[in-house]
Amino acid sequence: MGDPNVRFYLFYGPDEAGSRSLADQLLQKLAAEKSSVEGAVLKSDPARLADDAAAISMFGGKQLIWIEPCGDEITDAVLALLEAPKGEHLVVAVAGGLRRNGRLLKAVESHPETLVHASYEPEDRALDDLIETMAAAENLRPDPGVTTRIACTTGSNRAIAAQELAKYALYLDASPERPASLSHEAVDAIGAVLAEDRFFALGDAAMAGDIEALETGLAAVSENGSEAVTVIRAMQRRIMQIAPMAARVAAGENASGVMTSMGKSLFWKDKPLVQKLLHRWPADRLARLAERISSLEQQLIFGKGPARAQLAEEMLAVARAGRR
Repeated sequence: MGDPNVRFYLFYGPDEAGSRSLADQLLQKLAAEKSSVEGAVLKSDPARLADDAAAISMFGGKQLIWIEPCGDEITDAVLALLEAPKGEHLVVAVAGGLRRNGRLLKAVESHPETLVHASYEPEDRALDDLIETMAAAENLRPDPGVTTRIACTTGSNRAIAAQELAKYALYLDASPERPASLSHEAVDAIGAVLAEDRFFALGDAAMAGDIEALETGLAAVSENGSEAVTVIRAMQRRIMQIAPMAARVAAGENASGVMTSMGKSLFWKDKPLVQKLLHRWPADRLARLAERISSLEQQLIFGKGPARAQLAEEMLAVARAGRR
């Protein structure tokens, strides 16, 4: 970022927090003042963007024109900007999901004066590593298993995770001179209890074969099933947590011994459930389950069918398999 030939930056994709973070980094690198404008405003007045980029600042400082929220509706304004002589100020657009064949991407992807980046949500180990890095920036040293808990309780949303870590740092009085350990007890004491938390238990209930608990949880899912992908990703994290242990059991190790060897990396509240799942889901069945859940995630993301009905059907099938 910061290429002198680039005057329009587009950060888009499902990880809007990641796109916003990149825009923030650009703002800091430029040492500029943020000048916000909404996409709807530019749709009704496409010439405004080029005019704002060319305007001389009253106090002589740099500005970064920040467009958010936005989508294809800003295409005409961006084209007008790129056709005009280069102005005083750069422009960044922070968008969510854009169609690959949409007008905005077609207009800017190959243009020599633009930079386009798609942001995707980090998954599994990459997400844990990211939260570990974010914690270090807050002078926190998470105990084993804490980063996974934070990822789950924040819905894998890095912006919410950053807010939580800042809260823990304040609570623990962490500083560069006195880094603080972030324990499970601290998370229990002040951690976020999101409305979504109840949905993280759905995958556990399904894998454990607890149909009654599963049906109770499914009844709380909204009509449009907007929580379905969150449920599936939490379940994927559980599968990835126990898969290495299941592989060791399949190789001949005793399940109790495997559990003991995990030590503090396994949250004590999860141990009874994990032991049950190791018994009910041997490595080969767990691998097949992971494939089915991954396939369902893709169907949900690309909107192939009613999300709530698909989630309920699959979770009940998993629960019946978990009772065998």
